[in-house]
Amino acid sequence: MTFKTTREPSKSRAATKSTRFKQSIGQSTSSHRRPSRRRKTEDVKPKVSIAERKVIIFNKPFDTLSQFTDGDGRKTLADFIPIKDVYAAGRLDRDSEGLLILTNDGILQARLTQPNSKSEKTYWVQVDGAPSEDDIQKLRDGVTLKDGPTLPAKVTRMDAPDVWERNPPVRFRANIPTTWLSITLIEGRNRQVRRMTANIGFPTLRLIRASMGQFTLSNLQPGEWELLPADHPALIR
Repeated sequence: MTFKTTREPSKSRAATKSTRFKQSIGQSTSSHRRPSRRRKTEDVKPKVSIAERKVIIFNKPFDTLSQFTDGDGRKTLADFIPIKDVYAAGRLDRDSEGLLILTNDGILQARLTQPNSKSEKTYWVQVDGAPSEDDIQKLRDGVTLKDGPTLPAKVTRMDAPDVWERNPPVRFRANIPTTWLSITLIEGRNRQVRRMTANIGFPTLRLIRASMGQFTLSNLQPGEWELLPADHPALIR
């Protein structure tokens, strides 16, 4: 007669379950540790030595993309800047003009573009019409766009800046005045300034970025660029 044993398989199953339980704990613990290590790595931007660092200020012309390549034959940064291994710190719309910073320094790029750095960006904005002080105050307080409310901004009325003529020129409406505003933001949403002025009923006709953080356009004309020296005041960190 053959007898079937039940105790030994039961122990084996218990041992297997115990092993799997320990493995599960080990995997769970490991899976909780790994993301934190990855996040820590991502937070640390690669440092660039002073000798290797490149920082370019560029006056981006109207109708130029803020990138080096394009498959549709449009003007890009490559049409103006021959220096390699630099990339734009933030973007400037094709139909906008003015200051664009290019660099190979990841830390500088983050300092200029990340919202938590609170780096200010100032735009000279020509709008269609004559906004009242109440209209301008709405921009200062923040307006609600499709992607949420904007942060408070610094907005003042200004005289027309002494800058280059745009090519092609801005199209004006007969008998409708235009107004120049200086708008300073610490955000950088897609086409944010244009959407903000449209929100209060005054579409943007022309937009020039005048400064980013400590960097300014200086006397650069459209299409001109300058490689900053290592001892430039804006590069001291």
